[in-house]
This record gives sequence, C-alpha cells and structure tokens, in this order.
Amino acid sequence: MTAGQAQQDRETTEHLVHPDAVGPRIAEATDDETWRDFTAELVAGGKSNLTFTLTSAGGQQLILRRPPTGKLLPSAHDMGREARIQQGLVDTGVPVATVVVNETTGEDLGVPYYVMEKVEGHIIREELPAGYATTTDQKQAMADELIDVMIELHAVDPAAVGLGDLGKTEGYLERQLRRWLGQSEKANDSVRTDRLPELAHRLGQSMPTSPPARIVHGDYRMDNCIFDAENPGRIKAVLDWELSTLGDPIADLALSVLYWGDANGPIMPLIPGISRSHEWPGPDHLIERYCSATGTDASQMPWYLAFSAFKFAAIAQGVATRADAGDMAGQSFGDIASQIVEIVEYGHTTLDRLQGE
Repeated sequence: MTAGQAQQDRETTEHLVHPDAVGPRIAEATDDETWRDFTAELVAGGKSNLTFTLTSAGGQQLILRRPPTGKLLPSAHDMGREARIQQGLVDTGVPVATVVVNETTGEDLGVPYYVMEKVEGHIIREELPAGYATTTDQKQAMADELIDVMIELHAVDPAAVGLGDLGKTEGYLERQLRRWLGQSEKANDSVRTDRLPELAHRLGQSMPTSPPARIVHGDYRMDNCIFDAENPGRIKAVLDWELSTLGDPIADLALSVLYWGDANGPIMPLIPGISRSHEWPGPDHLIERYCSATGTDASQMPWYLAFSAFKFAAIAQGVATRADAGDMAGQSFGDIASQIVEIVEYGHTTLDRLQGE
C-alpha cells in the first residue's frame, strides 16, 4: 500500500466514525478522557454492518458498529436493536460483550451506532491460529460449545430479560419468507435467480408448525463468536445480533448447520468453510446434540435446511449488491452469483428428498 492509499483509507475511516463527535461521547461514558483522541481501523470480514476497532490515546480498545453507507434496506442494520439485545442478555448464560455507548439518534454519524467492549480471544475464519485446537477432541469441544451456547440462548425467557417485545410470537416463518423474498427483489439483476422465488413458494406450501417462539440469533456461526484463546471449548462472546428476533429456534439451528457445512452440500460464499474438513464433527453431530438436549423432533430438519438455503441466498444477494454499490467501505467479495444459484438448487433438492420427489 502506498502512502497515498494509506492516507485515503484513514480519511475514509474518519469519515465513517467521526472521532470528533464519537470521542467525547465515549470519554463521558467511560470516564476516560483519553478517548477524546482515538484511531479507528476497519475490521475486515464484515458482510453487513461495518465494524471498527477503536484505540484511544491511552492505548485502550473498544469496538464500534455502524451500518454500511448508501441506501439502507427497510428494517435492516438496526444498531439500537442490536445493542439492546446484547444488553438484555448480559446476565444470562449467553456470553455477550458489554455495550458502552448506544447512540440511536444518528446525531454523531448521521446513522445510529454503538460501541462495545473488545473481548479478547480468537475469531475463527479461514484457518485456526497456530497451535490452536490441534486435536480432534478440541475441535469437537468447539462444535459442542457452539451448540451449547445456542441451547442457552433458546432457553432464555424473553420477557424475563426485557426482550419480550423483540418481535411477534406467531408467524415467524411466514414473515421471514416475505422479508427475504422482498430483499431479494431489491438485489442487482446479476445475482438474482428465478429459482429463489420458486423455492419460497414451495416452502410456503409445505411449512411446518413452529415450536413456541424464543430469542433467535438469526446468523449464528463460528466466526460470529469469540473463542477463548486458552480453552477452545469456551465461547467468550457471541457477536452480530443484527438479525436477532423472537422466532423459530429450529430455524436458528438449521441455518447454523448450513453454515457449518456438509461435504455433500454447497460451498457457502462469504462464510469460512473451515468446519467442512473431515477433522471436524459433521452436521449430524450438531443436530443430534441440540435435539437431545432440547427434545426437538429432527424429522422436519430437511424443510428447515431448505428454508435456510433460501434465506442465506437472499442475504448473499444483498451483500453482493451493497459491495457493488461501494457501500462496504471498499470491501469486495468477488463474483458469487453462481454460488448463490447452487445454494438455491440445494434448497430445492433438499425439499425434493423430504417430499419424496
């Protein structure tokens, strides 16, 4: 990177986080005047909202989350909601980062944002850190912890933690079909496929009855968690609560299983595929662990996996559209149109097997 490019990146970052406005707000919230002067660095890898590491003049670090630039899709990128969910879960068995600032008016950045503590540990993406989780047992411990934290989340009484109004308690699957089909219709033509609305129609015609609504994460996967650097079998914080609501817990599980990967399934664009390796437990292990602990009937999992394929394909279309518009702080995720088609086709074939076609 040239000196000119570095300067341009710094100017872009400052434009997105406005240190002159954000610094005094953090200083007041933390009672630490060194936050009036800080630097910010974009955390690469975020596909929806933008995440920055902030470093104060005193060397302390925090994390800022804000929406992407450009025109925002309806109901998406609600920073105040994301922060509120984490605040509600602080005293539960679900590990979350402490929120320091929750600015919902848009006064500082022109959009809402929040600032939270920086939790130390490993975020696992394309590869494991050197010397980390080197044994099969340690990898299974990571998989088990991923599911066990989800079980803890789904066991939380929403009303008891002030989140009883997070969403409607009925009709989650129907609303999700409408929402993501609508988001898909706003995507660029280059990543759209007629087979996605066809899949939505088929899912609507064969929809199962949901169990009682619980708090669902909506995007729960390994790289949205911070793992303990010393103990691979411990998650220190769950991140990225943008899509969380009250909903169907089996749908939450199925999307995580789709993310986890299957040698016979599609390769997921935008999602690290580290757990597809034979060294990791397969997706059936995750399903069995969850269902055994919760008493969930796994017979409808194929429908939920097809539903998850539909949802993720629509999400991926939105990511590609925002990146093409230059709204992801310069991040580009390549041409993923063919992979989106493969995911949609996986959804169709999964439904075919369930329906005996």
